[in-house]
Amino acid sequence: MASRGKHLTRADRAFATGGGLFARLSGRGFARILDRIDAGLEEGGIDATLPDGSKRVLGGRKPGPMPVVRLHSWNALVRLVTSGSVGWYKAWEYGEWSSPDPVPLFDLFMRNGESLGDAARAKGFWRRVNKAAHLLRRNSKDQARRNIAFHYDLGNDFYAAWLDETMTYSSALFDDFAEPLEAAQERKVRALLDRLDLKPGQRLLEIGCGWGGLMEIAAQDYGVAVVGITLSAEQKAYADHRLATAGLANLARVELTDYRDVAGQFDAVASVEMVEAVGQDYWPAYLHAIARALKPGGKAALQFISIRHALFDNYAASADFIQTYIFPGGLLIDEPRFQALAAKEGLVWQGRTGFGLHYAETLKRWHARYGAAVAGKRLPSGFDDHFHNLWRYYLMYCEGGFRGGGIDVAQVTLIKNDV
Repeated sequence: MASRGKHLTRADRAFATGGGLFARLSGRGFARILDRIDAGLEEGGIDATLPDGSKRVLGGRKPGPMPVVRLHSWNALVRLVTSGSVGWYKAWEYGEWSSPDPVPLFDLFMRNGESLGDAARAKGFWRRVNKAAHLLRRNSKDQARRNIAFHYDLGNDFYAAWLDETMTYSSALFDDFAEPLEAAQERKVRALLDRLDLKPGQRLLEIGCGWGGLMEIAAQDYGVAVVGITLSAEQKAYADHRLATAGLANLARVELTDYRDVAGQFDAVASVEMVEAVGQDYWPAYLHAIARALKPGGKAALQFISIRHALFDNYAASADFIQTYIFPGGLLIDEPRFQALAAKEGLVWQGRTGFGLHYAETLKRWHARYGAAVAGKRLPSGFDDHFHNLWRYYLMYCEGGFRGGGIDVAQVTLIKNDV
């Protein structure tokens, strides 16, 4: 069988440089690199073992995460300072650094994002190269379909092997962190829908409907007619079957439609972690689509992932590990900018509730479930160890980001002005 997921992992993919030859040719000044990282760690630190076997503690002046890191090659540092998170992943992939638990390291980098400055971000030539690669995948209508397929069309059987039975691929909202994931995912959906004051017989649009979980609850328990849109053929097939099996085909339908092409008006709009796939250039179009779809006085409920405002400009100036390997065309939102654009569309921002540590817990659960699926050979055939390592790294990287507080997940209500 042909190998699956190779489009994510192939090491020679254009622009996913991570330092490469440059790292081998410019491996000097390692002490200065370590000094710079040390100075930038205001909270927590790193218990480091260097390639020559010597030990060094970086930071450690104030409480915070204290990850254990073993540098097996100086190339890892050069990759980090030249190509940022892309280079750091490449170094991990090549065995140039290791850690018994990378999550606290990613937490540490995010927690100290401002004080580290560009010490761990792509710069110079590699910054321009990574940014150029990202621009090639900006979300025009044609490219948006390819970007979504890149990630979501890995296969419903792939996602079903490690997501919970609700097939929900977004942050859960826990009552407490001992709660089953399925219950916390349902709580998240109901919290979002309750923002909309839905009444039986109303029409709801879901932008980015995933595998149909929110649509099923909205139609079945709130009595509304739901139109869900997606660009993933795999997701549409799953959601169609799910809704038909639940006897909801008369109330809920899924369309392969770009949000920019939605026609008609609705009483309410829901969208869960869709805006991160839009990209900054298209934020106005996304918000305009919501405003256009809503009746006067109608409400939209969004769940979104944002990055701390002070970090946004440096983050958006290049392409990080997630954009390069996992979500092409993606970009976390800068809340103040996004809220200002919403206001221009006549959308009043209300009731913002953040729950970033709930996403960290969700990712921790997914990581454990993914590892169990691999160990139990429950994943579909075709995915190799290289892919599994990439996917585990992705889940740990994101968990650390939420634990470090640099990224957050939130729900908000947008109300369309009556005029």
